[in-house]
Amino acid sequence: MIKILKTQDADFDGKLRATLAFEGGSAAVVDLAVDKILGQIRTHGDAALISLTNKFDHTEAISMDDLTVDEGTLESAISSVDESVLEGLRDAAHRIENYHQRQIQESWSYRDESGSLLGQKILPLARAGLYVPGGKAAYPSSVLMNAIPARVAGVKEIVMVAPTPNGVVNPVVLAAAQIAGVNQIYKIGGAQAIGAMAYGTETITKVDKIVGPGNAYVAAAKKKVFGAVGIDMIAGPSEILIICDGKTDPDWIVMDLFSQAEHDELAQSILISNDEAFLRLIQERVTALLPEMPRKSVIKKSLEDRGAMILVKSLGEACEIANRIAPEHLELSVEEPNALLDQIENAGAIFIGKYTSEALGDYCAGPNHVLPTSGTSRFSSPLGVYDFQKRTSLIEVSEAGARGLGLIAAKLAREEGLEAHARSAEKRFKS
Repeated sequence: MIKILKTQDADFDGKLRATLAFEGGSAAVVDLAVDKILGQIRTHGDAALISLTNKFDHTEAISMDDLTVDEGTLESAISSVDESVLEGLRDAAHRIENYHQRQIQESWSYRDESGSLLGQKILPLARAGLYVPGGKAAYPSSVLMNAIPARVAGVKEIVMVAPTPNGVVNPVVLAAAQIAGVNQIYKIGGAQAIGAMAYGTETITKVDKIVGPGNAYVAAAKKKVFGAVGIDMIAGPSEILIICDGKTDPDWIVMDLFSQAEHDELAQSILISNDEAFLRLIQERVTALLPEMPRKSVIKKSLEDRGAMILVKSLGEACEIANRIAPEHLELSVEEPNALLDQIENAGAIFIGKYTSEALGDYCAGPNHVLPTSGTSRFSSPLGVYDFQKRTSLIEVSEAGARGLGLIAAKLAREEGLEAHARSAEKRFKS
């Protein structure tokens, strides 16, 4: 049974903290294993990649050719996908691209009063690496959400890696990769795939940035290679927070809670309402609808261990708690959602109104579904085109500007005890 917390209870804060607390397993054990794997990749390259893939994914690769998806394999896989699924992928890709086209940043510059030019040059990254999970489930939607912004940004080469346990390739994932414009695909996963993209091997050229979610080993590897390459974020379990005034069909709300809980046992589903009778009804509908769900055991454990319903005094208080939680997905399932919108400060994505299910955002609404989790929406943003662009400052100082700026720079440099800096600035105008 999903528990109910009440803000008016004396121990509410403690119970909320306990509900939000997350430990993703033994960090020390994971770190030790990942350090060893990354070391092998750096030292032995392709040979280590083949050996580790055979060990963890139970494959029988002899060379990197066996772990590379060639054109024939790609075409064969795509031809096996139902045309209605391909049409859905194309429709989703069109909407995602249309949305992300609006995020493109352009170079800019201006001249100040001395005639000096100042500005910023915007360029795409040369190579991006996309990690696609392939363990408990395959996610073609993640391929679209990660690859399309990179292509829109102008990334020249998009490399995708995806584990293929027992050598089984998911054809829909390959179809999504082709539609999204992925250039190279390798059948590798885990920390070894992150290491291969970060450091490079004889076959795989190192990338500039790695994006995409994965398990604890993938997340740990991304942390460790940051600096050698850029990364998007460290993703935690999926989350949904729903604010509801009790006037939405309860079965809609239950399915929205289930939609996150079915990801895995660590996913978190939270409902906040000012209507206690509605929360009791939701509990009843959870019990009634759970048995018909294919992933009912996963949903049940997720809701029991990490789910919660919170009774608040008002919808204003609901917004305060939402800002404190800073969820990945936030649904405003109320009669007047726009009245609450200005009160929300922290959320990865906001789904406005009772007809806007979070599931639409996962697949085809247009905005990116790669979102900050675990409260990081307080300072992080959704994945976007801007993640695949880099900015270079432009400075061109005129002769007149060299004197004015030189005087300022010299004064500040000497204050910091850096005489060479001061003289470097002064030489231009003293000459």
